[in-house]
Amino acid sequence: MITFEQARLWYPTSDPAHGFDHIERVVHLACRLALAEGADEEIVFAAALLHDAQDPACSPASPDASLEHRQTHHHASASFARKVLLAENWQEERIARVEHCIRSHRFRNPSEPPATLEARVLFDADKLDAIGATGAARAVAYAAQAGMPAFYPPSPQFVASGSLLPGELYSAYHEYLFKLQKLKDRLYTQTGRTLAQERHRFLADFFSRLEAEHQGIS
Repeated sequence: MITFEQARLWYPTSDPAHGFDHIERVVHLACRLALAEGADEEIVFAAALLHDAQDPACSPASPDASLEHRQTHHHASASFARKVLLAENWQEERIARVEHCIRSHRFRNPSEPPATLEARVLFDADKLDAIGATGAARAVAYAAQAGMPAFYPPSPQFVASGSLLPGELYSAYHEYLFKLQKLKDRLYTQTGRTLAQERHRFLADFFSRLEAEHQGIS
């Protein structure tokens, strides 16, 4: 079985939101969910460890390219996982199950929803890491990486439709409105939904406070 030491080499050291610390947290969460939900722990462990992995031979050459890579990373990571697991002499059927977990974990691309318990466990673990104190920190860090602010007043158009006005900046607060506040209701497993409740409350309080401080209310 692949190890944390091996997998560390497949993740960027300069990504504050999707670096190896994110992977370690998702692996621990996924294994916890797998045990509670009765999922195949080996499939879940491999999928969680590889779900954002980058083939060193094909890694983005610049921060901008890395951000663009996020749009299709679930497919690239699934393909790389196949290569890694073939080298580990995994059976085809189990490799395919890991690939499905990875391809179906992305919130913004629902074209392949998680159809197995293992895929739902990975989806939930990955989304749990996007809420709570960790989620707030990651959202602000990712905005900074993209050259955007932590807070920018969202337009009524964005609040209604998720579509930016010309010149409107996509801040960490926008990400909260568009995605993060919805995650607790998108989870599949009972264990994941239970864990999400407190994390969601912390996240909502954080962004409410961020907005209030921007307006000088608090």
